[in-house]
Amino acid sequence: MRFLVALGTDDGENLNDDHVGMARYFYVYKFSNSKEQLVERRENLRFKGDETTKHGDPEKAKATSSVLEGVDVLVGKKFGPNILRLLEKFVCVVVRTTTLTSAIETIHDNMDQITEEYKKGKDRKHIVLKP
Repeated sequence: MRFLVALGTDDGENLNDDHVGMARYFYVYKFSNSKEQLVERRENLRFKGDETTKHGDPEKAKATSSVLEGVDVLVGKKFGPNILRLLEKFVCVVVRTTTLTSAIETIHDNMDQITEEYKKGKDRKHIVLKP
């Protein structure tokens, strides 16, 4: 199976430390046949951090979703309350690692589990993976 996978990052080398929707960039990779290819870097311009907006605000979920049009899997170190809304569109994967390289390896090692969750559609749950 082939997936577009987005990883939230602020620096292009490490996963961002905040909720994935607060990442400065999303690096989008095409995963297929045990390989990955960087497709593009998307700047997260849709949501500018508004300190008055609470975590879990539906507008934040909409903003993240609009930046990630066409993506199947969203990967980050942390998700906030909006994970319930994001699961309607993406397989949400929490990885217990820091670098993009390690996160990519972890995704490869767990593609069967990700594929099974993807097939569940709107009934999917988030996945927590350790390297």
